[in-house]
Amino acid sequence: MATNKKKIFITQTLSQGARALLTQRDDIELVEFANLISAKDFEALLKSHAPVHGVALGATAFGETELEASKDMKVVTRIGVGYDAVDVPALSRRKVPLMVAGSANSPSVAEQALFMMLTLAKRANELHACVKDGKWADRLGMLPFDLYGKTVLIIGFGRIGSRTAKRCLAMEMTVQVYDPYKPAAEIKAAGCEPVADLDAALPHADFVTIHCPKTPETVGLFDAARIRRMKPKSYLINTARGGIVKEAALYDALVSGKLAGAGIDVFEVEPPPVSNALFALPNVIIAPHVAGVTVEAVSRMSEQTARNILSVLDGDPIRQNIINQDVLG
Repeated sequence: MATNKKKIFITQTLSQGARALLTQRDDIELVEFANLISAKDFEALLKSHAPVHGVALGATAFGETELEASKDMKVVTRIGVGYDAVDVPALSRRKVPLMVAGSANSPSVAEQALFMMLTLAKRANELHACVKDGKWADRLGMLPFDLYGKTVLIIGFGRIGSRTAKRCLAMEMTVQVYDPYKPAAEIKAAGCEPVADLDAALPHADFVTIHCPKTPETVGLFDAARIRRMKPKSYLINTARGGIVKEAALYDALVSGKLAGAGIDVFEVEPPPVSNALFALPNVIIAPHVAGVTVEAVSRMSEQTARNILSVLDGDPIRQNIINQDVLG
């Protein structure tokens, strides 16, 4: 009967494969909402459909207000792995698990990090313009360089960082890893060099690529003082979250020659204003927070999100995908 159905909110971006996993169940009712719906409209929508038992979130924020509006929330999922827009303590207080898409987008983000390293090292934008603008004779003044033999420092050795390490090792780079939460033995077993002191490691890295979550501990992790520790010919890549790198400090380092370049997929304010000073710099490549949103990743993340929801409703949650493990009995 319809009254026994569990009502699940899903964004319009959820893949067809994921929808099929949910719609084949006769005990589930789906309600669509826009990925970028305002907080006020989202709350109203939840209230009008309450009780709501599960939600698959894109970029929409979720916390105490939304929990109250839902009336009977059982599971909150992210179609991705970041969760800085979710009030995790609020969910934990109500024993509601927050679930993420596990490793579904980690190959995609790792590829984007390597792509940005290669694009900068091979001076792709400059050489493209050199040919297109008829400046062939200038080519020897903008020689690219190899990743081979260079040192990359990976910040964070979770699903994405560890996959990035594999790709960098394949490029025959020296791979160092800073992750205070991972045993050194685990990092060494992956063929990498663990570093315990981030500040001491920075002056030796040709590339620094960030793959840690955004937390109170990591906000502003790369501020002016830390960026100054990097060598002038090095590059900073951020495909993690905006705010981990202080954009003003990054800009100052880039224009003053204290840093060679940067690859940025995420910003302090999203979408960033078109007046963002970083946009005008020739040694910066940018992307609109899509490192983990490839065609394949969207499908993988969506289907994992559907499975996450079903696992909770069926009483057998996929434990490794739960962020607030304190809700588990």
